[in-house]
Amino acid sequence: MTWTAPRVERGPAPTLGDERTLLRGWLDHHRATLLSKCAGLDADQLRSRPVPPSRLSLLGLVRHLAECERGWFRIAAAGVRLDYVYCSEADPDADFDNVDAAEPEADLTRYREEIAAADRAMEGLALDHIFVFADRSYTVRWVYLHMIEEYARHNGHADLLRERIDGVTGR
Repeated sequence: MTWTAPRVERGPAPTLGDERTLLRGWLDHHRATLLSKCAGLDADQLRSRPVPPSRLSLLGLVRHLAECERGWFRIAAAGVRLDYVYCSEADPDADFDNVDAAEPEADLTRYREEIAAADRAMEGLALDHIFVFADRSYTVRWVYLHMIEEYARHNGHADLLRERIDGVTGR
């Protein structure tokens, strides 16, 4: 039997709650949206780049957002000393570019692990917590807003990629 990306339960985005609950809820909604765009596809479909001349793939988006989760929440905001998972100074776009030989099942597992680690890193930090990254000051609130924007943009890309792969829209 061929491996396919698992189905995902995705409820509606939150409409009530305090600021942190809403920010985290919207981020979780976007995280689940990306996973739902991958659900039911096999490894080759996830690696495919169906919208030439763009080199985007669903797997590249998953890998990129794993890097964003790690980079913004853990490395930047929480100050954890880590390397990036896929990218390096020598290969800054490896998350998007190096998908042809990648293992989607392992990359989806890694993505979920990065989300869990990012959430744990944020548990003790207030939304007003200020940190410096790349010589600029940010707050945790800004990171949540930025990540919601990052996911919203890339989920739009994922919509188009999925439709070109197998005609599925919505979700």
